[in-house]
Amino acid sequence: MFGFRYVKSSPSQYLMQFRNGHVVREGTGLAFWYYAPRSTLVSVPLNAVEVPFMFEEVTRDFQQVTLQGQVGYRVVEPKRLAEQQNFSLKPDGQYASDDPERLPPRVLNAVKAQFRTLLQDLDLRDVLQGTERLSASARRAVAAAPSLTALGIEIGDLGLLAVKPNPETARALEAPMREEILKQADDATYARRNAAIEQERSVKENELRSELVIEQKKRQVRETQVESERALLEKRQQMQAQELAGKVQLERQNAELVQLQSENRKQEADVKAYGLEALVKAISGLDARSLQALTMEGASPEALMALGFQNIADNAAKIGEFNFSPDLLRQLARQKD
Repeated sequence: MFGFRYVKSSPSQYLMQFRNGHVVREGTGLAFWYYAPRSTLVSVPLNAVEVPFMFEEVTRDFQQVTLQGQVGYRVVEPKRLAEQQNFSLKPDGQYASDDPERLPPRVLNAVKAQFRTLLQDLDLRDVLQGTERLSASARRAVAAAPSLTALGIEIGDLGLLAVKPNPETARALEAPMREEILKQADDATYARRNAAIEQERSVKENELRSELVIEQKKRQVRETQVESERALLEKRQQMQAQELAGKVQLERQNAELVQLQSENRKQEADVKAYGLEALVKAISGLDARSLQALTMEGASPEALMALGFQNIADNAAKIGEFNFSPDLLRQLARQKD
C-alpha cells in the first residue's frame, strides 16, 4: 500500500536493505517495513547445505573411475557473497536472478577440480585402497580453493561414498582377489580336513591310551588276584601244617597215654596177681565148707537161705523130719514176688 511493504527473515537468512547504494539495515531474523520504490532487499541463506555428487575422472594410469559422495557447505561471509552474486529479492519475495541456484554447481565444480588434480597423481589401485585419505585430501583442497573463499563459503564436510572403476576393470581387479578368496577357501577346506584328521588321530590315540590303561588295570587286577590266591594258599598250607603238627603232637600224647595206661594196667595186673597168689596160698589149706563160707561173705539173705536149704538137702539122710512154719513160707513167697 502506497509502496510500503513488510518483510520478515528467518534466523538462517542474512537480510540486507540497500537504499541509494548503501546498506541501511542488515542482520538475521529481521522484520520491518520498508519503502519498496527506493529500497532493494538482499537475502543470503546461512544454513548448511548438503549437495550430492557423482562424476567420472581418470587416474594416473589412465583408468576411468566414478566418484560418488556428498559435500556440505555454508555461507560464512554473506556480504562478500552478495557483492559478487545477485541475491536480491523481487517485490514478490523471489530471487531476481538465478545466481542462488547456481551456487551449488559452483561448489561442485570446485570439488570436481580438486579431485581431478588429486587423481592425476594416483593409480587406480591407490585410489581404491585409499578412499579415506583421498576424501581428507580433497576436503582440505576444496576448503582452500580460491574460487570458494572469495565467495565467503566454508566447506563443512566432504565424503566419498563409493569409488567404482568401469565394469571391465572391476572384473580384472576382482580376478586376483577372487582367486585369493578361492585359495583361502581351499586352504580353509584343507585346514578343516587336516583338523578333522588330527582330531581323529587324537581320538584314536586317546582310545589306545584308554585301552592300554584298561589292560594295565586288568593286569593289576589279575596280579592282585594271583597274589591273593597265593597268600590264601600259603595261609591254607600254614593252617594244614599247624593242623598236622597238632595231630602229630596229639598222636604223641596219645602214644604216651597208651604207654602210661599199659604200664598202669600192668602194675594193676601185678598187684591183682600178687593178691590172688597170696589168697591162693591162704586158702589152699582150707576145706570146701570153709571156702564156701568165705565166698558167702556179704551175700544176700536169699543166697544164705538157699545155701541153708542145700545143706539140709545134703544131710537129708541124717534128718528124720523137717517142718516149715507158715510164717517162713509167707516170707519166702513175699521175697519171690
